[in-house]
Amino acid sequence: MNLLNRFQPRGGVHPAGRKDLSADRPIRALPLPERLFVPLQQHVGAAATPVVAVGDQVLKGQLIAAGQGTISAPVHAPTSGRVVALGDYAAPHPSGLPVPTLTLESDGEDRWSDAAIPADPFALAPDEIARRVGAAGIVGLGGAAFPSAVKLNISRKSGVDTLIINGGECEPYLTCDDRLMREQAEGIVAGIRLIHHAVGTQRALVGIEDNKPEAIAAMRAAALGTDIQVVAVPAMYPMGWDKQLTRALIGKEVPAGGRSADIGVLVHNVATAYAVHQAVALGRPLVSRIVTVSGGAVKTPCNLEVPIGTPAQDLFDYCGGFTAPPARLVMGGPMMGHELPATHIPVVKGTSGVLALTHAEIGRPEPAPCIRCSTCVRACPVGLLPLEMATRIRAADLDAAIGLGLKDCIACGSCSYVCPAHIPLVHYFNYAKGELSARERAKLKQEATKKLADDRSARMERIAREREEAAARRRAAKEAAEAAKKAAEVTA
Repeated sequence: MNLLNRFQPRGGVHPAGRKDLSADRPIRALPLPERLFVPLQQHVGAAATPVVAVGDQVLKGQLIAAGQGTISAPVHAPTSGRVVALGDYAAPHPSGLPVPTLTLESDGEDRWSDAAIPADPFALAPDEIARRVGAAGIVGLGGAAFPSAVKLNISRKSGVDTLIINGGECEPYLTCDDRLMREQAEGIVAGIRLIHHAVGTQRALVGIEDNKPEAIAAMRAAALGTDIQVVAVPAMYPMGWDKQLTRALIGKEVPAGGRSADIGVLVHNVATAYAVHQAVALGRPLVSRIVTVSGGAVKTPCNLEVPIGTPAQDLFDYCGGFTAPPARLVMGGPMMGHELPATHIPVVKGTSGVLALTHAEIGRPEPAPCIRCSTCVRACPVGLLPLEMATRIRAADLDAAIGLGLKDCIACGSCSYVCPAHIPLVHYFNYAKGELSARERAKLKQEATKKLADDRSARMERIAREREEAAARRRAAKEAAEAAKKAAEVTA
């Protein structure tokens, strides 16, 4: 089944892909690092809590930090070895601020812990599949890092009827999903079938950009004999955005402020589907992932299977180091990824790539005044008015920007990319969102302070009232006693 061009996606741009740097090289396993720095916060939701202590010996795949609350995910040992530290370490974030991290010293043996492997994973009950996915610490590997088990449970309860597997990988340079589909198509299809079974969807679609013919062929071959449909979609950015892919595949649009489940759709990444297969069928939790190492400053770009917690420097070293000092280090893709402050930052579950870019790759002319050409409007995949929002933000009128759809902006950078005046529009939007978050936090703090003050006033009023009532009771008791005494004297 080929639905190509059946449903026209909105907006989008066509940046230089630069995927040829790494797409044709098979995935290689990165040699085991001496030390791994495993953050306890690698997912949306509450951070995991350590269940091991410094000095403990652990096996690969052993639980080292348990998820907390409904939206959270556990963390497992990426290899066998000894826990040598539990404290703060630089986070994979532009700030480089420290986060709670467990440091593991490898013993070089890479021994797996024992795991319960079902004879037939498809004989498991849907809720048991979701439980195993949750216990394996699987999160969205397309970058969102939302706990996958939560999505499975919500989708099953919501009556979702369509499963969409995202193989778009529209970001320039990134080819980790492409290589995974070429080399592990059968495992991905097995994972899709498990998700299909766990949620009870009526159909399953795999959307792959049409610039990945080898991946499309491999996935179609693996899906033969199943009810999974592999569909080629137009190659454009941001086709990898779940709402854009949904629109391209089934012609439905997720409402503003809504979720895919609102229109009966569940979206997972191809790497997530493969991780589900590994966890449910083989009993292996998420302890490694495929990472694209690329950029003009990298000597030999490639895709590597990397243990979680590996410093980015180890990846660059394995690829031959740098041909020139990089002008910018990026974790993820160049459009929506974030800048790395240093190369000792560790790979986490949501790391799809580490890029070392040259000045020629990132250079842009100085911004000029807006010429009102509306190119940014045509490029916006959400259908917003970027130039108008930026105007309101420059005037510090955030409420007006919200009215124009600021909260619906996905910060894909399409508008900035096509702007002939080179205005950094997406930077305005990210700044405004930060201001809105700060304003919301201040409002919550103000409301909390007011509540504390109101509670204190109510408490003081209650104490005063109780004291007055107690005094009144004492007075009444005293008067009653005196009256009884007088009555006794009269009768005497």
